[in-house]
Amino acid sequence: MKKLAIFDFDGTLFDSIHDVLICFNKTLEFYGFSTLTREELIPCLGGNIDEITSLVLGENSSPENVEKVKESYLELYNPSKKELTVPFENAHEVLKKLQDNNILLAVNSNRLTYSLEELVGKYFSDIDFIAIEGHSYGNPSKPDPYGAKRIIEKANVDDDEAVYIGDSITDIMTAQNAGIDCILVKWGYAKKEDLQNDYPSKIIDDINELVEIL
Repeated sequence: MKKLAIFDFDGTLFDSIHDVLICFNKTLEFYGFSTLTREELIPCLGGNIDEITSLVLGENSSPENVEKVKESYLELYNPSKKELTVPFENAHEVLKKLQDNNILLAVNSNRLTYSLEELVGKYFSDIDFIAIEGHSYGNPSKPDPYGAKRIIEKANVDDDEAVYIGDSITDIMTAQNAGIDCILVKWGYAKKEDLQNDYPSKIIDDINELVEIL
């Protein structure tokens, strides 16, 4: 029986790509780099902000370009209203049902922690997450199991009592590196090859399935 559900954020709980795309494209255009379509941005996602920026820049990636584009992007993104960043349909209802059934809930993402706390607080204020672990500079980012292990330790559960729920190869590898089960979701930004990975114990189409599974 699972006692702890660790959720990825982008592509699992929240549909967030639209605001990210707008701010990255404004930044790229400002510096004279090529802008991206939604489909071109999706493969860049999953890593920490430095890794994402490097992939966004493609052949123009260099330490100098990554730093200036990242900083300019964050200057646009952080104070923005993020009106297009919203929970996936039924996400709140499912979290509430899991919480009511005494499943401990947590978030682990490569998004910076303060950004996670802002959006989780806005939409899920009545959900008592045991931990919200984002990426902090100086600490390893996913797929390193650093954040997941911190959550498991805080929850005081065994590894076989925890499950990681995400939408990408980064999440699969995080679960694998942490030595816990993984559920892969299909409503986010998963690539075709991610859905063919044999590590996840379940691959689901509908977030409501989590209630029965857990």
